[in-house]
Amino acid sequence: MDCLIIDDEEMSRNIVKHFVEQTDALNLVGVCSNAIEAGNILSKGKVDLIFLDVEMPEMSGYDLIQSLSTSPEIILITAKKDHAAEAFDYDVTDYLVKPITYPRFLKAINKALKKNKEAFGNNDLKDLYVRSDAKIVKINLADVLYIEALADYIMIITSTGKHIVHSTMKGFQSRLPEEKFARVHRSYIVNLDKIETIENLNVVIQKKYIPIGAFYKESFMKRLNML
Repeated sequence: MDCLIIDDEEMSRNIVKHFVEQTDALNLVGVCSNAIEAGNILSKGKVDLIFLDVEMPEMSGYDLIQSLSTSPEIILITAKKDHAAEAFDYDVTDYLVKPITYPRFLKAINKALKKNKEAFGNNDLKDLYVRSDAKIVKINLADVLYIEALADYIMIITSTGKHIVHSTMKGFQSRLPEEKFARVHRSYIVNLDKIETIENLNVVIQKKYIPIGAFYKESFMKRLNML
């Protein structure tokens, strides 16, 4: 999920930012010190999840929620427990009281992920639209062979060609159906249906040898239906 942090307290922003970076399901798109600054980011593109401080100068977290034209998941953050009842009047996903711990943060994230999957049916996803070469291109996920990291970009290799997209691997992986794609290396995601053989810790897809990283080896091998 692409997420945005909005909090006027620097220490709180840094704690949430650290937790986001430790969570594979999240991709951080921005960190803002006020709601007005965040509004400029939100006007430029879709965000799936917002970590939002309640009490901020000029424009409160509640004011920002009321101004939104889209409906991202909202996790409110505040130092005061007495905001809880009002918070849920705004249909927020969860409510975190400072100081935030990672276990409590993770519980809130799991709620957001569950709601996101229920809303968008990620497991049934068949097509994906990406911005490539100044165009928006429709990609059939069944045609994807593998994805390769290229610095601040990724390269999506399909059976008919390739597309270079401005994205992180973590952010792109979060949009793929988990049962069809697997991260095998810090620089590679593969379509499990396209694997032909595995040779000397390399996945082979249409003569392309893709290395299996030590960090990903155990989880990847467990996913294979081996005799």
